[in-house]
Amino acid sequence: MKKHFPALLCKTLTILPLCLLLLFLLPPSAVSGTPASPPDVQILFLHDTHSHLNSFLTVQDGEDVTLGGFARIKTLINQTKEHYPDTLILDAGDFSMGTLVQTIYHTDAPELRMLGALGCDASTLGNHEFDYRSDGLANMLNAASASGDPVPAMVLCNIDWETMEAEGLTEEQQLLRNAFDAYGMKDYEIFTKGSVKIAVLGVFGEDSLACAPTCVLKFKNASEAAAATVKEIQEKEDADLIICVSHSGTNGDERKSEDEILAKTVPEIDLIISGHTHTSLTEPIRHGNTYIVSCGEYGRNLGSLSLRRQPDGRWSLDQYQLLPVTQAVPQDAETQEKIDSLMNKVDAGYLSRFGYGRKQVLAQNNVAFSSLHDISRVHTEHNLGNLMADAFVYAVENADDFNGHPVDVALAPSGCIRDTFAVGDITVEDVFNSYSLGIGLDGVPGYPLISMYLTGAELKTGAEIDASMSDFMTTARLYLSGIHFSFNPHRLILNKVTDCYMTDDGGNRVEIEDDKLYRVVCDLYSGQMLGAVTDVSYGILSIRPKSADGAPIENIEDAILTSDGQEIKAWAAIAGYLESFEDTDGDGIANVPQSYAAPQGRKVVEDSRAIGDLLKHPNKYAVAIMIAAALILVLIVLLILLLIKLIRRQLRRTRRR
Repeated sequence: MKKHFPALLCKTLTILPLCLLLLFLLPPSAVSGTPASPPDVQILFLHDTHSHLNSFLTVQDGEDVTLGGFARIKTLINQTKEHYPDTLILDAGDFSMGTLVQTIYHTDAPELRMLGALGCDASTLGNHEFDYRSDGLANMLNAASASGDPVPAMVLCNIDWETMEAEGLTEEQQLLRNAFDAYGMKDYEIFTKGSVKIAVLGVFGEDSLACAPTCVLKFKNASEAAAATVKEIQEKEDADLIICVSHSGTNGDERKSEDEILAKTVPEIDLIISGHTHTSLTEPIRHGNTYIVSCGEYGRNLGSLSLRRQPDGRWSLDQYQLLPVTQAVPQDAETQEKIDSLMNKVDAGYLSRFGYGRKQVLAQNNVAFSSLHDISRVHTEHNLGNLMADAFVYAVENADDFNGHPVDVALAPSGCIRDTFAVGDITVEDVFNSYSLGIGLDGVPGYPLISMYLTGAELKTGAEIDASMSDFMTTARLYLSGIHFSFNPHRLILNKVTDCYMTDDGGNRVEIEDDKLYRVVCDLYSGQMLGAVTDVSYGILSIRPKSADGAPIENIEDAILTSDGQEIKAWAAIAGYLESFEDTDGDGIANVPQSYAAPQGRKVVEDSRAIGDLLKHPNKYAVAIMIAAALILVLIVLLILLLIKLIRRQLRRTRRR
């Protein structure tokens, strides 16, 4: 062995430089694992970007990080197109509503125009595109067309125009139809990329419609409409590949996951870009020959995949990855310049009416607030939700139009909380981004606060809805001010709450009176969605907003709150509350109180499986469920006894023979 070692060393020293040289000479795709030969189709995709044109500071996995930004996404697109010039770029909706730039959504269409600047070929509508109501959506589409900028094709195949026309189009429905026609919206669009002819259709899901309370349109079942559209494509077009941009989503339950149902119902679809549920799929979901992909929200990632055509005409996934959009990705200067020009309009056209500038520091923060992931997915108390609910109380009781009736309870639902606060300075832009949705009756962006009265019994019902139903509708999960409750997730549904009470100014427990009316404040969207929450419980649990005299509120917009003649916007309430904090370090800027660093006992999870804890204090719903279960058990026993009796009778007959 020793005598061969010098020769072996010599060969190694000769081969090693050659290997290193070869690595340098190979194209980047070969080194990174990207297919050496070009794929038949290369696709990049986005969804649920929610107006996040700029990079943003947030909390992820417990760390403050800067993510996203269309200028960085453009760099990644350019890098891909250097290797694959015919790359198809798609978006699956909810491109609006989430940052300050949305305030010029209806006048300048910044989101759609910036998708066009990325080179996006096609998009579809999400539920939040309807947040500014019918005239807002129509104006946005018209502004996009009039801008002269490149914009993506708009595809959506399951609007039920036939039913609406048979009933007679309303003024709003006709307004939208005219805007859709002027923009050029179609059921599907055909694109040719290299030698491949691609059909792209769009669908709008059932849950998306449930999350769009101001939408006046009617929709067909997404799978049925997609099947009909695919049949039309097959009959009229010579398409090689069929892709659906869907705003329906996946939810982890194959039986109820809308895009998985679509994949199984319409197997002719080759690829589904799945938006709405903000899902990040690190591996595609596959049903038959249909792939489902998602890259997450806010442009945190850019989805990338390539497909190869198989001998049978179907397609196989050759490469799939989520490209992180981080500070490590340089910004495309031209794209950032366009974004900056749009943002300059925001200060002058929107924030000036509130006396703010977007970079203005409202407070300094040293509290580790819950992340957006925690808020929507971990069912417990969260300090971010607590702060926002407290802000609503502060804003109403310090408004110029305060009527002297103190706020008993304030609610902030997880579906309206769009981002968190990192450690450091909290700016006006940070606050708006954290609670950015909607528009008021005044036509000014931002959901306003509303005031209503509920009975004590309804407050307890609200706690039970949160405890029992919000796992099925996580956007309805509530964060509270003025009320405390505990629940055990292992107890029977509709009987999970184990305690519910209020506290006085001294922190002393105050029992809730079932027949007493309590003043409740929340944002307009939450009030509009009360009906949807009732539907989720199949009408078993219901809440009816009332005025101070107990009369039902027929139009929830009548409950909008104002201060000095201007609607109290939810985001501005949070901004004002942050400004009100004490300046504890003497630098002239408010500081977030450390009281928000620890749980405040507003929602306590009792994680117990002890039989006594599971069965104690049953309410009427639990009693009904237990009686029904007992009846079913008795019925099963009777059926078993009857079956045994019949078997014995048959055996006796057999023996007699």
